[in-house]
Amino acid sequence: MNDIKIARINELYKKSKAEGLTMEEKKEQALLRKEYIADFRRNLVGQLNQIDVQQEDGSIVNLGEKYGNKKGHTN
Repeated sequence: MNDIKIARINELYKKSKAEGLTMEEKKEQALLRKEYIADFRRNLVGQLNQIDVQQEDGSIVNLGEKYGNKKGHTN
């Protein structure tokens, strides 16, 4: 998601509080929010998949390899 879309999300939020939104603006806001959340989740999963954890026995386990490929999980 680029800065222009984030600025538009903020603009629509401010307008919704000040004067309300038209139906078209509400639809646009919902689509932008959905896209933002999807990007946020994708980035978070990518970061979590890069985490290595040292076990008590000294071995290193990558969380992405251990948990990232479960059924129904998107990477």
